[in-house]
Amino acid sequence: MIVLGIETSCDETAVSLVKDGATVLSSSVASQIARHAEFGGVIPELAAREHLSAINPVMSKALELSGCSLNDIDAVAVTNGPGLMPALLVGLSFAKGLAVSLGVPLIGINHFLAHIYGTFLDSDPSILFKHENYPMLALVVSGGHTALVLVGQDGNAQVVGTTIDDAAGEAFDKAAKLLNIGYPGGPVIEKTAQKGDAAKFDFPRSLTGRSGKSLDEKNRFNFSFSGLKTSLLYHCERLGGGEKLEGQLLYDTAASFQEAIVDVLRMKTLDAARFFGVSSVILCGGVACNNPLRERLEATVKAPLRLFISPKKYCTDNAAMVAGLAFYYIKAGQVDNLSVDAYARLPEISRVPFCIS
Repeated sequence: MIVLGIETSCDETAVSLVKDGATVLSSSVASQIARHAEFGGVIPELAAREHLSAINPVMSKALELSGCSLNDIDAVAVTNGPGLMPALLVGLSFAKGLAVSLGVPLIGINHFLAHIYGTFLDSDPSILFKHENYPMLALVVSGGHTALVLVGQDGNAQVVGTTIDDAAGEAFDKAAKLLNIGYPGGPVIEKTAQKGDAAKFDFPRSLTGRSGKSLDEKNRFNFSFSGLKTSLLYHCERLGGGEKLEGQLLYDTAASFQEAIVDVLRMKTLDAARFFGVSSVILCGGVACNNPLRERLEATVKAPLRLFISPKKYCTDNAAMVAGLAFYYIKAGQVDNLSVDAYARLPEISRVPFCIS
């Protein structure tokens, strides 16, 4: 079965063809980073206009790379949420028209769940059907989400921890803007931090109990990066302003800020893994491209725990994860009609389609 996936939830226009939910035949992505860089963040209306211009060429490229034609497509899958509504509607409208013209099923895909599934693309699909890998704990960390998701072998899923304010990727973006070092924040902070001392400045680790205040049990697995961002602002003001930081002082600031985020993500993930008695930990989402985060989890997630880290090409927004996940909905007979709509916010997560039973 060949599924054509479409992704336009934010600022990447992506189309991919995936065979049987696992074999990526092609993955074509058009990035809008340069268009949004001057604003230090994504402008939804601008993103939608860019998607309109890019989606046909991107699909043509994906078909060319795959060696397939539209007549080979068995189904169309599209991200219909969560994300930026103007951007989502471009992809969803295009997908509806394509599905109707081809006479194939349409599947709306939750972008958040697709990130989890993207970890297993281009790998042995039997990983998902081995009892010893469950329960799984997924750390989904991106510009819009920072969450811990518990996944059982029966397909039941639960968000056991989430951010109560900023997501980690959003914190990176805002920090980079404050330091006047560019956009997107995650990659430029990581690059700047390479020459810095991560122990130079002690930025806060919110909701970890390190502040001396007792941690409310309801926030044990939740995240908060707003205080960290404010701490960076005060740090910069004491030093004359973020735009004034340069040289080693800038490197040390970036490294220490990055360390605070990585440390919290590691601590919360390992604590939740122990508490829920999971067998596997998954790292996925755009911020999962961060090398210090990947290295820290590789160093601290020890046997018998298994660690699955999403390939970098499937961490950032892509359509392969959308097409791959759709395969399982199709197998279960869960396809959508043309009334499927877009949604901006993450709905309650209770099940995933990939599981043993």
